[in-house]
Amino acid sequence: MDRTAALRAEWYAQLAEAIDAAQGVAWRLRTNAAASGEARELYERLGEIRCDVDRLRSSGDERTIEIAPDWLQRLRWGQPRIDFE
Repeated sequence: MDRTAALRAEWYAQLAEAIDAAQGVAWRLRTNAAASGEARELYERLGEIRCDVDRLRSSGDERTIEIAPDWLQRLRWGQPRIDFE
């Protein structure tokens, strides 16, 4: 396995781990009545993304993954973090 493939495999593994962790948070949030619907939707979306990551990992596909800008905006990447303490 060349270095690029090894780095890609490591990146996919880290991505899958982060998705699993996010799904765990969404699963715990579903018990909050105010966040239940959104948490369920987030959990389902993360599950779909995890399936995509698993498919890419097993296919060895080296194409660039394009993510719609509106999806990234909904994640609020680049926005200040909310302190829950």
